[in-house]
Amino acid sequence: MPSRVLRRRAATAFGIYGSALLGFAATVVAARELSKPDFARFALVFGTTSLLQLFVDLTIDEVVVKYGNRYAARGQWGRFHRLFRIGLTVKMAGGAAGSLAVVGAALLAPWIWTTGGLRGAMLIAALVPFVQQPEGMAGAVLLVRNRYDLRGLLLLWSMALRFVAIVVGARLGLLALFGAVVAAQVASTLTVGAVALAVYRRYPASAPEALAEDAPEIRRFAIQSTVASGLTSLRTSLPMVLVGVVATPSQTANFRAAQAPATAAASLSAPARLVLLAEQTRDVEHGRSARAYALLARYIGATAALACVVTPLAWWWMPTLVRWVYRAKYVPAADAFRVMLLAAMVQLVFAWTKSFPVSIGRPGLRTLGQALEIAVLVPAVLVLAHYYGATGAAGGVLAGAVALAAFWSFGLVGVRRRLA
Repeated sequence: MPSRVLRRRAATAFGIYGSALLGFAATVVAARELSKPDFARFALVFGTTSLLQLFVDLTIDEVVVKYGNRYAARGQWGRFHRLFRIGLTVKMAGGAAGSLAVVGAALLAPWIWTTGGLRGAMLIAALVPFVQQPEGMAGAVLLVRNRYDLRGLLLLWSMALRFVAIVVGARLGLLALFGAVVAAQVASTLTVGAVALAVYRRYPASAPEALAEDAPEIRRFAIQSTVASGLTSLRTSLPMVLVGVVATPSQTANFRAAQAPATAAASLSAPARLVLLAEQTRDVEHGRSARAYALLARYIGATAALACVVTPLAWWWMPTLVRWVYRAKYVPAADAFRVMLLAAMVQLVFAWTKSFPVSIGRPGLRTLGQALEIAVLVPAVLVLAHYYGATGAAGGVLAGAVALAAFWSFGLVGVRRRLA
C-alpha cells in the first residue's frame, strides 16, 4: 500500500509539474512572439475569461469530493450517484453563465480597459468556460476514487494541447491563437471526460436517491465553497484585470510577465494540494483527524524551508533570469518580478488554505481569510499600479498575501485545537 501511494503521488507531481512547465512555456512563447501590446491583450483576455468563469461558476466539484467520499464510506450508492448527476448539471449551467459573462465583458471592453482591440479575441475565448466545465466533474470523480495521479496526468495532457495551440496560433495572430485554444479545449474535454466516465462506472450501480436531510447542508457547503473559490479567482485573475484598467499596455504586459514567480509557486504546490484534498478529506471522514493535521504540518515545514533557500538566490539573479527567458524587452520589469517573488513564497507556504478548510468541512474559514486578502489586495493594486506600474501592482499582491498569512497564522491554532 505505501508503495502504491508513493507511485500515485509521484505520478501526480509529474503530471502537474509537467503541465505547469508547459503553461509557463506557453506564456513565454506568447510574450516572445507577440508584440507588447498584443501580449497585453493576450493577458487581459485570458485573465478576464478565467476571472469570470470561476467567479460565476458554482463550485460543486469540491462538494462532490467531500460528500462523495462520505457516501462511499457509508455505502450510500443511491445518494452517491444522485450527487454526481446534480454536480454535472450545475457545472454545465455555471459554464453557460461564464460564457455569457465573457461575452458581456467583450462588448464593454472599450469602456473598461485602456488597452484596445480586445473584443474579437474575447468573443472567441467566451467559448472556453462552457466547453471546459465537464473537466471539473471529471476531476472530482478521480479524486473521490483517490486517483489523483490520473488527474495530474490528464492535466498534463490538457496543457500539452493548449501549449501546441498557443505555439501555432501566436504566429498567426491573436484571433487565430484563441481559436486554436478553443479547439484544444474541446479535444481535452472529450479525452478527460472519457477517462473519468470509465472510472465512474467502476462504482457499484444503484438507482439515484434523493439527498434528503443532507440536501440543506450540501447547499450551504456549495454556497460557502463557491464564495471562497470566487475569492480565490479574484486573487489570481483580478490583479491582471485591474492593472489593465489603470496602467498602460506596456506596464500591463510587464505585470503579466512578472506574475511568473506566483504562477511557479502555485504550480509547485499544486500536487501537494491535490494530495492534501484527497487524503485529508478521506482521513477526516474516517475519523483520523490527527493524521490529517500531521500531513499539514509536514507541508508547512517543507515549504517554509524551501522558501528560505530559494528567495535570496532568485532575488539576486532575477534580472539575468528575466533576460534569458523573456528577452531584453522585459528586463525593466525585474523589480516587479522581485516583489512578486516575495508574494509567491508567502502564497506557497499558505497554499494549503485552499484545500484544508474543505477537508474539515469548514469552507467558511477559507471565505473569511480570502475576503480579508481581497479587501487588502484590490485597493492596493489599483493605487500602487496607478503610481508605480507593474512593480506597484506586485506590491499590492504582496500586501494581500501577507494579510491572508496573518489570518491563518492565528486561525490554525484554533483549528488544531478542534482536531486534537
